[in-house]
Amino acid sequence: MMTRKLITGILAMTGMLFLILDSQTALAGGLAGVQICVMQVIPALLPFFVLSILISSAFTGTDIPILRPLGRLCRIPRGSESLLLLGLLGGYPTGAQGVCHAYRQGQLSREDTNRLLGFCSNAGPSFLFGIVSTVFPYRWIPWALWAIHISGALIAGILLPGGSHATVRLPAKKSATFIEALEQAIRIMAKVCGWIILFRVLQSFLERWLLWMFSLEIRVGIIGLLELANGCLELATVSDLGLRILLCSTFLSLGGLCVTMQTLSVTGSVGLGMYIPGKLLQSTVCILLTLILQWFFLYDSQITPHTPLLITIFVVFLAIFTIVLHKYEKNSSIPALVGV
Repeated sequence: MMTRKLITGILAMTGMLFLILDSQTALAGGLAGVQICVMQVIPALLPFFVLSILISSAFTGTDIPILRPLGRLCRIPRGSESLLLLGLLGGYPTGAQGVCHAYRQGQLSREDTNRLLGFCSNAGPSFLFGIVSTVFPYRWIPWALWAIHISGALIAGILLPGGSHATVRLPAKKSATFIEALEQAIRIMAKVCGWIILFRVLQSFLERWLLWMFSLEIRVGIIGLLELANGCLELATVSDLGLRILLCSTFLSLGGLCVTMQTLSVTGSVGLGMYIPGKLLQSTVCILLTLILQWFFLYDSQITPHTPLLITIFVVFLAIFTIVLHKYEKNSSIPALVGV
């Protein structure tokens, strides 16, 4: 415990020193983050958040027979299909939060909880159609990315070891009113903007002191692995459409370091379970599906042959960071970011 506190203190002091010695870089990054939030993030995501909350409150804990075939395919307990729906539609890390809540209520075993964490937390349609769609010239691309993202999650659910066919009964959630959904969406929006501004400041420091050494594509890749929203917005600077789609698909499936920290904050003592293996498996599937998509629909793209190698390096990069984070920050009290 003391070691973790000491490391946290040293990192905080180092960050404070950077803010003091290079305040102009911090100010520029903060202003850029505020501009992104006001001009792009809030108008695009707030209406989606309200509707997402209404949908989640209506279906959580509800028996959904149409999802039973998917539940059997992914080997999740019968009666927990609403958690799968929440994981596919709720956004990061709403699905993980719902799974861990069901475990704490005694509805899921620890083994089922650990396994569900591997594929029941994903980017939501609000983020895909509110933010991601702004960096692509064709309307079909966000739909294709969403289909690949969901397919990757379901395939990960099929391939991950273990599973159960037991029957559970999840408690139904009280349906939220429109006013309650709006108030909750505003609170979520404040957290989203806070994290975007914080990581935009970090991005400014990295670009000033480190990232200038790398090519544009690698810089965008590193930013996307650190924080999902900033990384996806930076994709607009990547000229090759094929590479832009591939990077975006990777960002969405991995979630990034920031989303992993958010997930840790909602899992608490449960831990990450199969979250990291599941995300790496899902990312691998999504990369393969995206390459197939490019082969059939973007045959004129100038995507380079070494791109899959770059993406593999990014996956390993994130895996190392998330494993270290899991080891030292298992009981993190970082506030949750919901709905991205």
